Formats: sequence, C-alpha cells, structure tokens
Amino acid sequence: MSQLAIYGGPETINDGDVKPWPPIDKTDEKLVLDALYSPTQARGPHNLAFEKEFREYNGNEYALFTNSGTAALHMCLVGCGVGAGDHVLVTSYTWSSSATCILHHNAIPIFVDIDFDTFLIDPDKIGAAITPRTKAIIVVQLHGLCADMDKINAIARKHNLYVIEDACQAHGAMYKGRKAGTMGDCAAFSLNQNKCLSSGEGGIFVTDNEKIYQGASKLWSFGETARPEQSRDYHAYALGWMYRNNEITAAFARAQLAKYPQYFKILRANGEYLLENLNGIKGLIQPYEPEECIHNWYNYNLRLDFDALGISDDKARFRDAVCAAIRAEGVKCSVWQRFILPEMTVFQAKNAYGGGFPWSIPGADEGVDYTPELYPNALRYSRCHMSIVQTLRAPNGLDIAAKVAEAIRKVFDNINEIDPDKILK
Repeated sequence: MSQLAIYGGPETINDGDVKPWPPIDKTDEKLVLDALYSPTQARGPHNLAFEKEFREYNGNEYALFTNSGTAALHMCLVGCGVGAGDHVLVTSYTWSSSATCILHHNAIPIFVDIDFDTFLIDPDKIGAAITPRTKAIIVVQLHGLCADMDKINAIARKHNLYVIEDACQAHGAMYKGRKAGTMGDCAAFSLNQNKCLSSGEGGIFVTDNEKIYQGASKLWSFGETARPEQSRDYHAYALGWMYRNNEITAAFARAQLAKYPQYFKILRANGEYLLENLNGIKGLIQPYEPEECIHNWYNYNLRLDFDALGISDDKARFRDAVCAAIRAEGVKCSVWQRFILPEMTVFQAKNAYGGGFPWSIPGADEGVDYTPELYPNALRYSRCHMSIVQTLRAPNGLDIAAKVAEAIRKVFDNINEIDPDKILK
C-alpha cells in the first residue's frame, strides 16, 4: 500500500491528465463566431435551429430554449396550470431548484422520501403524500438515472396529476427504451457547464402537449401569446418572466449537441468500467443501475457502508475526510448535496415571500410537515454519499477511468489511516 496523497504520498492522477469539460473544437468555434457576427444577437436562427435539433434528438414535439434549467422547470409548472396554494410532490433529496421552482409560482412543495438504492423518489411513498390540493409530481431524474416511470405515471393517472420530469441532469438517460424528458407531461433540461450537455448556462423546456407548450411560452416571454420570431402585439396576457436565451449560447449548444452521442458513449464506457472494477471493496457501496435503465453517469455516486467500516460516530465527517482523500489523489470528488431539502432554511421557515407566503394561503399549509426525520432514507443518503464529477466525461477515456478506479482503491486500501481531525482542518 502506497502512502495517501493527502498525507504526502504520490498522486494517482497528475495535474493535466484529466482534460477539461466541455471539450471545445473548431465546430464550436465556427458556430459561435457565426452567431457573434450575426445581425441578430437575441433570439434568432440559432435558437430556432437548436430547438429543432433537440426535438429531433430527444423525441419531443415542442421545445423552447431558456436561460436555465430552473426557468424550464418553472415553465413546466405554469404549463400544467399549477398556481397559488396548489401542492406539488417532489423528492426530498435533490438540487434546491427542483423544489424552489414550485415556490416561484406560489405553490407548496410536498416532499417524498427516496429509495436508498437508486437515491430517487420512492414511488411506494408517493400515495401517502398526495393531498386534496396536489396538482403535479416533479420526478427528478437525479444524477442521470431515471425513476420508475411506469409506476409513477400509473399513480398520477389514478389521481389525475400532471407528471413533470426534472431531467436537468439526465440528457440521454433511458427507462425501458424511452429517453428522459419523453415520459411525463413535460420536462426540463439544464445546459449549465456542469451538465453532460453544456452551453455554459441555459436550459430547454420540452413537451408533446400543445396546451402545456402555449402556457409555458407565455411565462417564458413576458406573458405574451406570440414568440419574438412571430408577429407580436406586445400585450401581456398572463404573468410572464423573461426566460429567453441568446444566439451565441444557442450556437454553442448546437455544436455540443451534435457531439453528444459520442460524449454519451464515452460516459457509458467509463461508468461501466468503474462498475466492474470497483466491486468487492469493503465499505464501498457502488451505484445501482436498474436493469430497465441506462444511466448517463452525470455523477458517479459512491456511498460508504459505515457498518462494514465500523464507523459509528460523526459519519458525515468521516465521509468528508474520505472524499478529501480521493480528491487529493487527483479525482474530482465532492459531496454533491449534503442537506436534504426539508432541512433547508427556506422550507423550514415557510416564509419565501414574507408574511409566511405562500404557506399562509388559507388551507395551503394544512398537513405540510418538513420535519427532516420524516425522510430517513434521504437523511442517510446525504450523510454517506460522494460524487465523482466530470472526470469520466469526454475526451477522457478508459485510461482515465482506470486511474480513477486505482485512486479509489488506494484510498480504501488505506481506509484505516483516514483521520478526519488531520484531514479536515
């Protein structure tokens, strides 16, 4: 066993070995320069072309390019008619905007615990969370893995609920041969730099439902019924934001989308390599990929088995030290989200807009309980997981995946040397 890098030993992966994300080449440069020198810098031909190309890639009838995945989620809610005082179910463990988007339109998030194996919303716990005010379910395809959509859609049909896919991290991920973003009433994708498909910042709203599309379109552009490329009367017909995006970003998105099928193959190969080569390590729980799913490995999530390691005290702190040791070996390892959403102040305080609003809407807060202990699997997951981010993405191939596996094995071979008091200063 060699000495851990965090204690002065050699790094497994050297600076410069892992190529940056996203890869930029002449195809990006050509399209971005075309947009840069175009007479139209706001919404124009590159926006329209990207929407068409994404529809064709993902299999959706309608698409709108937005300035963020969060904006696209807000558009989903409005398209589905969610309004003040309505309840929307969402997983208790996810990125904050999966739930704060609900507050954007004065509705109330109702959290559901996760399945520990998949870290996704537990379909078997959805039924108990439905209230008379429930209007929709936001299904977060977290870290690039799709939830059990057949079961969730069956529940939604039974209770006449809309299903919104938060596919912000799930580009290309599949469930029973269907792509993320095609299995609900509408969906949102993010194009932030961290995402597997990136344009720096941005997002895209998709649906097959014309009525939902028209409702989302109003929110997207000042409450107007016409888009900028159409004949506009500049009349606000509904409450609207300005969620449009620009030509340079759209051009970059087009270039990256054209290369995404190859990116996806590299992600899949690297993820499968780790699944095969990290098995059997004491104290390490590998990601679970259900047979009916194809993961896009947005994040490759590891969990610590504290019982196997004999760790009983301050488990999250020990996890942080292990993560730091892996990071010191040259692997981009992080604790992606260390709080479950019901723990966050915005929900605990129930005071998003002042005066307790929107929870202060008469009857809206009835039965709403954000006590963290009601979500034990989410709490457990948030204390034990670590994420390998971006390292497995193009152009990094199996040579880098092999080094990642070597680095992780090195840390676990030396797991008895992990001392949080020495590492976390």
